Amino acid sequence: MKIGIFTALFGDKSLTETLDIVKAEGIQAVEFGAGAYPGASHLEVEKLLTSKEARDKLLKEVESRGLTISAISCHGNPIHPNEVIAEDHHQAFLNSVEIASLLGVPCVNGFSGCPGDNPNAVQPNWVTCAWPDEFRDILEYQWNDVVIPYWTEQARFLKQKNVKFCIEMHPGFVCYSNDTLLKLRKGVGADGDSIGANFDPSHLWWQGIDPIAAVRQLAAEGALYHVHAKDTRIDPYNSGLNGNLDTKSYGDILNRSWVFRSVGYGHSLSWWKDFASTLRTVGYDYVLSIEHEDGLMNSMEGLRKALSVLKEAVIAEDAGAMFWAKD
Repeated sequence: MKIGIFTALFGDKSLTETLDIVKAEGIQAVEFGAGAYPGASHLEVEKLLTSKEARDKLLKEVESRGLTISAISCHGNPIHPNEVIAEDHHQAFLNSVEIASLLGVPCVNGFSGCPGDNPNAVQPNWVTCAWPDEFRDILEYQWNDVVIPYWTEQARFLKQKNVKFCIEMHPGFVCYSNDTLLKLRKGVGADGDSIGANFDPSHLWWQGIDPIAAVRQLAAEGALYHVHAKDTRIDPYNSGLNGNLDTKSYGDILNRSWVFRSVGYGHSLSWWKDFASTLRTVGYDYVLSIEHEDGLMNSMEGLRKALSVLKEAVIAEDAGAMFWAKD
């Protein structure tokens, strides 16, 4: 397994500067944003779509430093009820898949999106409860009229391009848990294996989900394609008072029930060792990509803290034969 990084945290730096830092820190893979919410600070999207020379140049920049590209990312909402936003994020998705296909990158990471509650809505509506009954009516409209038709078409496109779309299960979007992701994967029909998970444990903890249990199920379903490394700390005092449904600013760290943290600052090294071991046990041997969103640390310190934990936790070498017992 390789340690990678989602380069969005270096959005203020050039591609060359970013790759030099990544190499110097001993990271082995990069994940580039190509539009929607994270932007495309390190990719010239239009040039990459039209110019083999530009693509070869990018690959040379990456490979000359001993790195690989684990994924192209376009975290957005292509089924947003605002047509301008939806079209922009849909185009970012199409561009990302095309670029990944042309570069030979197997994964595009992103969100499932969330529609409004009716055809005339102007904002997304994320439903989190089953009563009053109109909430279930909203879900039926969203899934049957918007979500499944859209992703069925995109799954065919993904299959044609030989690229997997790796959904980051994230509250606020229709796929935020294993059951909702697997519902989408099965709902799109024959091309469902084009859709799987970019597994990020940070979005699961505050929902009360055990990431170890979740990753085991997704692997058993053949739906584990890419993994993020980001931590979450649940504040026992604020959570005890208010629960974990928290809409306070991410900057209000003192009063929030939970916050994102660098790897090791929400859960112990022991937990991350167990996670890395579980990934190997279920057959995942790709990339564990660091995503920095820690409000208490700058980018470099957060990255280095995460790296120190992951270098301890990740199993990088082949296990070899069991010399002490029969298989």
